[in-house]
Amino acid sequence: MSDLAIIIKDGTPELVHVLPPASRDDLHLEHNLRIEPYPYQKEGILFGLEKKRLIIGDEPGLGKTLQSIGIADCANAYPCLVICPASLKINWQREFEKFTDKKALVFDNSTRTTWPYLLKMGMYQVAVVNYESLRKYFVWDIRGGSSSKGRSAKAENSFRLKDVVFCPEIRMFRSVIIDESHRVKDPGAQQTIFAKGITSGKEYVMLLSGTPVVNKPDDLVAQLSIMGRLTEFGGRGKFLADFGGDEADLAELSRQLYDRCMIRREKRSVLTDLPDKTRVDLYVDISNREEYDLAAADLAAYLREYTECTDVEIRRKMRMEALVRFMTLRSLSAKGKVRQAVDFVNTFLANGKPLIIFCSYHEIVDALKKAFPKAVTITGRDSLLEKQAAVDRFQSGNARLAICSIKAAGVGLTLTASSNVAFVEFPWTYADCCQCEDRAHRIGQKDNVTCYYLLGQGTIDHALYRIIHKKKSIAGTIMASSDDIPQDEMYFDELANIFMLDHGNL
Repeated sequence: MSDLAIIIKDGTPELVHVLPPASRDDLHLEHNLRIEPYPYQKEGILFGLEKKRLIIGDEPGLGKTLQSIGIADCANAYPCLVICPASLKINWQREFEKFTDKKALVFDNSTRTTWPYLLKMGMYQVAVVNYESLRKYFVWDIRGGSSSKGRSAKAENSFRLKDVVFCPEIRMFRSVIIDESHRVKDPGAQQTIFAKGITSGKEYVMLLSGTPVVNKPDDLVAQLSIMGRLTEFGGRGKFLADFGGDEADLAELSRQLYDRCMIRREKRSVLTDLPDKTRVDLYVDISNREEYDLAAADLAAYLREYTECTDVEIRRKMRMEALVRFMTLRSLSAKGKVRQAVDFVNTFLANGKPLIIFCSYHEIVDALKKAFPKAVTITGRDSLLEKQAAVDRFQSGNARLAICSIKAAGVGLTLTASSNVAFVEFPWTYADCCQCEDRAHRIGQKDNVTCYYLLGQGTIDHALYRIIHKKKSIAGTIMASSDDIPQDEMYFDELANIFMLDHGNL
């Protein structure tokens, strides 16, 4: 189906699937997806339908999510279980419901006991759970009594797969998707053991990771075991003996992986299929829901008073006060996304790719810097010399994360060392969004640029993001030059109307 090309990365030969453009055009895939996949994505889906238990190792931004959904849907392998980082749960739900006619259930405390019934009754066809919750939803007991008296903490966390009693309902899943599968590379870790038990006997098992090998070939042992393919390599002992040596061993390992169970493409090998820039909306839960909802209810009540007011001067003053409250909500949403943003950045950096992340509030910058002390920052608090030094470190590869403020780094700088941009917060205008994105999407960039927007689920982010994109072609209304909310009354009224549609029942 495709040719193999050997590339040298960090001194190590690596085989990459390269499908000739003419061959891509000839690919035929019968599917019911709501969009037409790119040719290389069709290749990935067809590969998955053939191999059934596989690793999709494409670089970030190439659509591993769509390909795995396409495999499950084309095979009608439902119910499907998705195991992913916490910050990506809502995104997986939305992606399944965007690309297929299936409904996805995100596990939470309210569905802890009812999820088997909801799936059996066909109310949902997909279940989404984060790694940390596998034990809570799928494990009945761990033999030996993990809570037995006198049992040490070390012993409580030390067990084998044969000790785990899983709930019988896991048998209903026909397919399992494990996103960022390098998280289960440690054979002795709890999450790895649970994942192995859950996937046992499943017809379709799809592991997604831009870096299935983080440090050394050993990282593949647990992932191959989860796919039920370790025996094809002679078991753990033979695998380590065969592939723990020189570069020739690694090249042979790559060859066998691609033959048996792995597909991986880099952006540069499929650039003819890609647009110059791709935007990805990631919906995340906020950690301060109660505080946010109180402020949103207060604003909704205030806006109802505003709409009933007929005095022009009073309305003008009320509008200014409402703008202040909008800013408060925006701040609360941003603060509530920090925990999930940290999880997202950790997940992304584990793929070995540099990342640019934008935010506005100093508090958010400081929280991210605390979580990632090796990152460089480019903010209004930095001098010109400090900003340039940060840019130089990032461009030279000495820093993998650049934490940027929208105002200070949104224009003029070149950050083409990364082709990935993320927004914890985003500007009020489409033009400013583009300016930030174009720190990476500019002359010198050789890859498709992927822009991730972290949107707080059930927050003002929805209203702002929708109006930004709705108004992007109306320069006089939306193309403001600053990051301050536009004062135009028409803009305000539309923002208020969209907000009330989302929050008016509070």
